[in-house]
Amino acid sequence: MKIGIDGRAAKWYRGTGIGTYTHELISSLNEVDCYNDYLIFLPEGSSLNNLNENFKIESVKSNLKDNFWDEVRVPNILDNQNMELYHVPQNGVGLSQNINCFKAITLHDIIPLKMPETVSDKYLRIFNNELPKLLSDCEGIITVSEFSKQDIAHEFNFPEEKIYVTHLAAENIYKPMSKCKCKRIIKEKYSIEDDFILYVGGFSPRKNIIGLIEAFSIIPENNRKNVKLVITGKKGLSYPKYKKRAEDLNINNDVIFTDFIPLEDLPIFYNGAEVLVYPSFYEGFGLPPLEAMACGTPVIASNVTSLPEVCYDSALLINPHNVNDLSYAIEKVLNDSLLMLTMVKKGLMRSINFSWHNTAIKTVNAYNSMLS
Repeated sequence: MKIGIDGRAAKWYRGTGIGTYTHELISSLNEVDCYNDYLIFLPEGSSLNNLNENFKIESVKSNLKDNFWDEVRVPNILDNQNMELYHVPQNGVGLSQNINCFKAITLHDIIPLKMPETVSDKYLRIFNNELPKLLSDCEGIITVSEFSKQDIAHEFNFPEEKIYVTHLAAENIYKPMSKCKCKRIIKEKYSIEDDFILYVGGFSPRKNIIGLIEAFSIIPENNRKNVKLVITGKKGLSYPKYKKRAEDLNINNDVIFTDFIPLEDLPIFYNGAEVLVYPSFYEGFGLPPLEAMACGTPVIASNVTSLPEVCYDSALLINPHNVNDLSYAIEKVLNDSLLMLTMVKKGLMRSINFSWHNTAIKTVNAYNSMLS
């Protein structure tokens, strides 16, 4: 097979779920597939180098936009590339129409349809205006969970046999480390001295950060003494609202907004945390719980959408709409060392079931099915 892959997200959107997926998919395909030929469209400066001989890189230029979706929306120039299948990993955005080969996209979720109020106006317009046309031209869809597969099939009336599930995985950097050493680094670099509950992810309203702050606030003070709530992620438009909610609840001194955390420091935060809390209302997959479990950190996550599929019985699953339920779960983990140890063991075992090696193999199988 001769496969083309739009790899721009691996450089321009690194640190997000889509960027991580694109980077790890290409890297893992390079490890498992020495037979098929790949043409990878990559911006200069990508960390994806030293690829095998059957991987050719076609350099692409940046269009110098401020927004990833604006930049990636401009299709790559694919004339005369002699591909049999062209794969766009970023929800189909930027898929070239005027090429004489099969087309495939990875559609991670349909959040713009389910929760349009939680995505940017720009992305919502692109999704609503372009995706239906793209799907009619696709030989197949790759997605990241059985939940998303059913969502896509139902909403777009797309044949289930042409939707291929390839679960995501934690990168190799996520592994157990010395908790004492990690907490020392966090103290030196981020001035966080106390034990802490951790949130990792975006600032979209669907992530339910308001609910997390409210749940933290109703834990009795004697049970959260010397424990902070650490909320990582680039401070988006919703940040002032989250900050004000913490102030209104008189816990602003106990809620720490770190802003963006470099990728290399995320395993340190996971390992230094008492528990990761991920109370999202909607996820196509949800990488942070899996990354935390791979680090040996207990996880509390929502019991809706794809998260039970990812976490199974290795996390405490809560109703994200019930603040008291979430608060009780946090308090329970903090005060029950035996439960914490059990969750650590289950989480580590669960994380082993997911690997980018398997993701790559399932992707190659999907390519084969589409071309047959």
